[in-house]
Formats: sequence, structure tokens, C-alpha cells
Amino acid sequence: MRPRGECLGKIQLRLAGKTSVFSVSSSIYICDGSQHEADEIIDKLVERGMLSPLKAYENNYICRTDPKDVARVESKTWMVTPDKYQTVTHTPPGVEPIMGHWLSPEDLCTELDSRFPCCMAGRIMYVIPFSMGPIGGPLSKIGIQLTDSNYVVLSMRIMTRVSHEVWDALGDNDFVRCIHSVGLPRPVKRDWILPIPERVINHWPCNPERVLIAHRPAEREIWSFGSGYGGNSLLGKKCFALRIASNIAKDEGWMAEHMLIMGVTRPNGKEHFIAAAFPSACGKTNLAMMEPSLPGWKVRCVGSFSFAVSRRYCILKMVIL
Repeated sequence: MRPRGECLGKIQLRLAGKTSVFSVSSSIYICDGSQHEADEIIDKLVERGMLSPLKAYENNYICRTDPKDVARVESKTWMVTPDKYQTVTHTPPGVEPIMGHWLSPEDLCTELDSRFPCCMAGRIMYVIPFSMGPIGGPLSKIGIQLTDSNYVVLSMRIMTRVSHEVWDALGDNDFVRCIHSVGLPRPVKRDWILPIPERVINHWPCNPERVLIAHRPAEREIWSFGSGYGGNSLLGKKCFALRIASNIAKDEGWMAEHMLIMGVTRPNGKEHFIAAAFPSACGKTNLAMMEPSLPGWKVRCVGSFSFAVSRRYCILKMVIL
């Protein structure tokens, strides 16, 4: 395991001059993905009122969020490239492209400067080393996420492989840089640089009026502000596994796709596997988790999220929902 200082030094070097969150957070915690770490976070979130145990199930909790922070915000999700048409299609004058949202690098700098300085003040900055795929695997990709949300830490441990072993697997290689903040520094002051909510609802910190999710594909970088919702804050999900991974795939000769993998077992016991690529809201998870009505048939969900396929059709990442 690499020393704490060496880990921080690596991150600071890659983010030098891009954010001031390092100097204003109350403390820095480097995550190791252990069960002990998860248990501590769960206890804190239960004590705070963010999580409530479901007594009918073992190790299950309900989390009630702010009603304004319950979905991905496509209108505030941007791809940042020097050339607009690296991101969106050509359209006639006056017609806005519908296949993506483009932001210039200059405009991104303005948006980040109006949000991120001091955004983690009074909060712990968590450093999450995670691997998309088996740690050290030939097709796996590594990301480092900074966040001021321990809910995100807990969820990233479920959705990705968080471990101190990631540092050794990373070595001196590059990684995807993920920066996230709920956008609500402590103590909450009404005269802060940004508009902030009048009150925190359900113990769920967020800043829904100032949400921004930005991707810099060439720099392998993701910035997320103002939301704690999974699709906006768990940056290993669509941000990395689809948007950034699609650009990495283009450079390296593989494909990142929105897919499901399911196993269907016939009455004779023979299991068949199906991989299917559908867009959002087309029923991938419903299909993968189907309950058969035919006697003797079984269906199991192998995965229902994002997958990367090499030219030899090898699975890079699998998330079971």
C-alpha cells in the first residue's frame, strides 16, 4: 500500500492549478473500501438521519433525499471540447442539437470558478481510489474521485471496486480524475458566493439550482457540482463508464455501451446468456430482472448498466442492479 502522502501528492500533481478544494476542506480522508470503513459511514448516516434501517431486511437502509435532487439533469450535463462538433452534430442555423450538450473550455473555466472555490469548506474531502473492472486487470480502468459526501463514498464502494490496492495497480500511469461536491459548505451562510437552499431537506445536502456536470474527454476529467443523486455524483457510472470511456475506447479500439447481461435457464437446466444494448428508459433493468411466468424457466440479472467490450468481446465492467 502506498503511503498517504504519496497518494495525495499524485492527485495534487494531476490537479495542480485546477481547484482550491484541497486547502479549504476541514480534513482529508483516503478511502480503502473496507467493510470497517463502510460500517462507520453507515453508523454516521443513520445517526444523522440520512439513512433509516429497514427492519424487515438485514443490512438494508432507506435514504430519503431532497425532492429537487432525484434524477440526472441532462440539461446541465456538458461535454467540453475545443471543437463544438467533436461533441454535437451539425445542424441548420437556429436549430439546437439534441444528441448532446457542448460547452467551450473557456466557459467551463468560468462556471467552475463560480462554484468550486471553497465549496468543501467545513466538510471532509474523501479521496476514493476505484477500479472499473478487476483491480490490475488488462482491460480495467482506474479513477480517483474527490467528494465531500460520505453517502457517495458508501455508494461507490457498491458500484465500483474501491480498495487501497488501486494505488499499487495505478503506479505512475494515468487515471480518470473525478471531482464532486454537494455544493453546500459549512457553516451555511446566506451571503456565500453562490445561491444556496433555504434549508437542508431530509438531511440531504445539495444545491439543485447550481447543478453542473462537466466532462473533459481529452483530459480524462469529470466535474460534478450541486447534486448527490447517483447518476450525477457517483462518477464511475455514466460519467466515466459511458461518456469518458467512449472517448478512451475510440483511442484504444474498443467500445463502451449501455447494456444488460442476463442469464435465461431452460427447464432442462441449460443456461443461455443474452447481452443487449438499449438506450436509457427502454427497459434494460426490467428485462434483466424479469420474473418468468412459464413453469421451469429462470431468469437472473448478471448486469444492467454499462459495459465495455473489446474486439475480442471481453467484459471490462459489470454492475449488478
